[in-house]
Amino acid sequence: MSKSRKAEIRMQTFEKTYRYDNTDVMKLTIKYPVVKLYNNPDAQAMINNQIAIEVNEYLRYVSDFLYDQAIKYYKESQENGYPFHEYEAYMEYIITYNDNCFLSYYYDKYEYTGGAHGMTLRGSNTFELSRGTKIPLYCYFEKGSDYRRMLTFEIIKQADQRLKENPGIFFAEYEGLIMKFFNENNYYLTPEGLAIYYQHYDIAPYSTGIVVFTIPYKTIGWYPSC
Repeated sequence: MSKSRKAEIRMQTFEKTYRYDNTDVMKLTIKYPVVKLYNNPDAQAMINNQIAIEVNEYLRYVSDFLYDQAIKYYKESQENGYPFHEYEAYMEYIITYNDNCFLSYYYDKYEYTGGAHGMTLRGSNTFELSRGTKIPLYCYFEKGSDYRRMLTFEIIKQADQRLKENPGIFFAEYEGLIMKFFNENNYYLTPEGLAIYYQHYDIAPYSTGIVVFTIPYKTIGWYPSC
């Protein structure tokens, strides 16, 4: 395997504990990749810069907004005499495809803010390693094709089958919600195919989690290759 077909990935961890009034009020953990591309420093810089933008954006959100919310919650708990539950912010990257000159990942941003359960929001990106450029969803299909209709048709077909096996995992109006909340940014590559995901509560109750549908490459008529 030539080095240009695949990126070298090194995972890094950033941790920080936010304190107020000599009390730990929030813990932040970020696990992110650092990409190495031999003989292609420009593409390497572009990919790492995109990851840095995502990480720094989340770090600013946690430091500027979530920390203030944690302090407010702490003060209210002290004033009203109820237990304070430390906030938690967690961001983790998962590499889903790294071969054939493509790199794809998703990252989950989880927050626990003292309620019954935490909440996770997913983001993702896919890059062409030779140039370091992000790939929009439409690039996998012939120009002018109604790929959104084709993808949602396949997703609904998969959802129908899952519902037969596990009744109640989706909202009753899931077919319309699949079309309504279809987001072209919510995809990543896997060895098996193109993964399309829906956030919490888009098409299913919280207990179902983030819902992922994998469309085989043979269905879309495209395969990752250099």
